[in-house]
Amino acid sequence: MPMDLVGIDKTAEIRIEPDEPMSPGEFFDFCQANSEWQIERSADGEIIIMPPAGPESAHYSLDAGANLFIWAKRDRRGRAFDSSAGFTLPNGAVRSPDSSWVSRERWSRLTSEEKLGFPPVCPEFVIEVKSRTDSLPRLRRKMREWIDNGALLGWLIMPETKTVQIFRPGLPPETREGLRKLAGEGPVDGFTLDLTDIWSPL
Repeated sequence: MPMDLVGIDKTAEIRIEPDEPMSPGEFFDFCQANSEWQIERSADGEIIIMPPAGPESAHYSLDAGANLFIWAKRDRRGRAFDSSAGFTLPNGAVRSPDSSWVSRERWSRLTSEEKLGFPPVCPEFVIEVKSRTDSLPRLRRKMREWIDNGALLGWLIMPETKTVQIFRPGLPPETREGLRKLAGEGPVDGFTLDLTDIWSPL
């Protein structure tokens, strides 16, 4: 497999099934060499290479992530991460949500070495913001994967339809429409996301 993606079309998702699975170190080096892309790995070793986000999607994701970061800094029960953070899940997949939150308790279980690269920890809370070109079924599968691997709460935000799907362990997704604010619960009880700007056209 090439260690860089120079010259590859940046408008479409690319999926690669390597003849031999990359080691964690090789996959991390591959991602570092191609940092302008968002790259994930499925549980069966398939490499998923996604094009850079468009301005609209990037703006909405930053809005959600910035609000989470500001709250987490004040709350101090955990740490917030943006979309550049990748996490190695118990099923072997390496995934990167648009925004995430990991409790200090979970984070403290990692060794100093594990905190480098893509740490083996599942965030308790994840946010995904759907872009106009994202596949909704794929995002729903990804949200379910987060929950199945240890996330306690997930928000799938769909600006086009002003809709949010809320994912929780052991329950079907809850769909809510037209909210102005979305209140956190469980691990992020006390966090409130103002959706006004996310619902507004860029």
